[in-house]
Amino acid sequence: MFFRPLYKAFIFGLIIFFAWTNNCELALAKISLNESNQSIEPYLNQVKEDITEFTLSNGIHFIVLENHQAPVISFNTYVDVGGANEPEGKTGVAHFLEHLAFKGTKEIGTINYEKEKQILEELDKTFQQIKEAKKENNQEQLTELENKFEQLNNQAHNLVKQNEFGQIIELEGGVGLNAATSADSTVYFYNFPSNKLELWMYLESDRFLNPVFREFYQEKQVILEERKLRTDNSPVGKMVEAFLDSAFTTHPYKRPVIGYEEDIINLTREDVQNFFDSYYGGNNITIAIVGDVDPKEVKQMANKYFGRFPSSTKPAKLNIVEPKQTETREVAIEYPSQPWYLEGYHIPNINDPDYVVYDIISSILSSGRTSRLYQSLVDEQKIALSAAGFNGFPGDKYPNLMLFYAMLAPERQLEDLEVALHEQIEKLKSDLVTEEELQRVKTQARASLLRSLNSNAGMAKLLAEYQAKTGDWRNLFLSLDKISAVTAQDIQRVAQNTFTSDNKTVGRLITKPMN
Repeated sequence: MFFRPLYKAFIFGLIIFFAWTNNCELALAKISLNESNQSIEPYLNQVKEDITEFTLSNGIHFIVLENHQAPVISFNTYVDVGGANEPEGKTGVAHFLEHLAFKGTKEIGTINYEKEKQILEELDKTFQQIKEAKKENNQEQLTELENKFEQLNNQAHNLVKQNEFGQIIELEGGVGLNAATSADSTVYFYNFPSNKLELWMYLESDRFLNPVFREFYQEKQVILEERKLRTDNSPVGKMVEAFLDSAFTTHPYKRPVIGYEEDIINLTREDVQNFFDSYYGGNNITIAIVGDVDPKEVKQMANKYFGRFPSSTKPAKLNIVEPKQTETREVAIEYPSQPWYLEGYHIPNINDPDYVVYDIISSILSSGRTSRLYQSLVDEQKIALSAAGFNGFPGDKYPNLMLFYAMLAPERQLEDLEVALHEQIEKLKSDLVTEEELQRVKTQARASLLRSLNSNAGMAKLLAEYQAKTGDWRNLFLSLDKISAVTAQDIQRVAQNTFTSDNKTVGRLITKPMN
């Protein structure tokens, strides 16, 4: 559920790419930006040639990248749905579904599915009856129903093979089994030895073709505890939730991905099933497979296992448009915590031509110890313990926010931090970025990929994400040219148009004394 700019994803992907080249790091580090673009073009073309893609008749899109350096395969199932797609009053359902996707199927995770199914249905009926009894304040009936609910829950629990889905993967050599839900998407991923391709095909297709949302009410308590930890009992979590609610008045980006507490409490298995039926169709799924595979074999098995999915119509993008902001908005939270300051501005979505300019602005202000915010606020003025910013908050499929934030240093005033941070933003509007600084920021991307190597899993994630969000995985590689084309004039123009008082939302986390 953590966000990050797609620009950073691009860097992450190129790190992986260079791990497959002939150790060209040192040579690349010595050449200029334009020379770098030219020198890596053959390698980029080679990666493109190693990619195969196909779409099944039901709409599921596969991207396969061969890498035979090790007998492993990374799998990434990208479902184009996130918290922003949830119905009003059902917040948290996308994240809830992600949790339940690990509970198994009609064959996996159960001792006796037919018996379990009956108990689960009776549990759901009893849960609805409990809600009605609470509304009517019928305490006698409520006690009786709660006792019945507990008994049914125990009966259902006794029919469950705990974590059998994960145990199968672990026993067969799988690693990294996990998933993530954001405002824009839900992603499932793990890695297998290359001789387990067909096992992955069976497991992954079956859990989305025949899911059983068992242990629903136990998992609800887990999610409520997660919300308490990350939001209700977290000063930054409370601040971020309040900030988004103020920055957005209409668009679902205003809502927390984990959901509001009341909505989570009232969610039913039927709500999850309805959401699943609406968004987990073939046309809404992209699968990336990277590693020691034969694309022909992948396609054959994909047709066998994923071809079983019925055809569906891809859900339309949200047509909710956030109204243009016309004045500064402010929100303050008091909490026994070190003070924080947040400043956010509305920006366009990832497919806007200027989006890459926001990526560069983010790097100028926030990328490492040479960035302007760190140099000024942390190193020179010592007014902040940390200071940074990024775009794509809380997602980037739709118009979103560019966020800047800083944590106040001890014995300093929050008002002074606000002024100091805003001064750095204003400089982008008044002064052109020097060519030296611009080139340094651009080449930092190359320096990042030279410092470390990464895995097939990262590339699988990026290919699926770029395909779903931009319409073509090739945009992962085209981003390099877009970065090179950004000028100082572009940065000033975008800054002047964006960083205005009527487009600004301010958030303050203010220290509240302990009682």
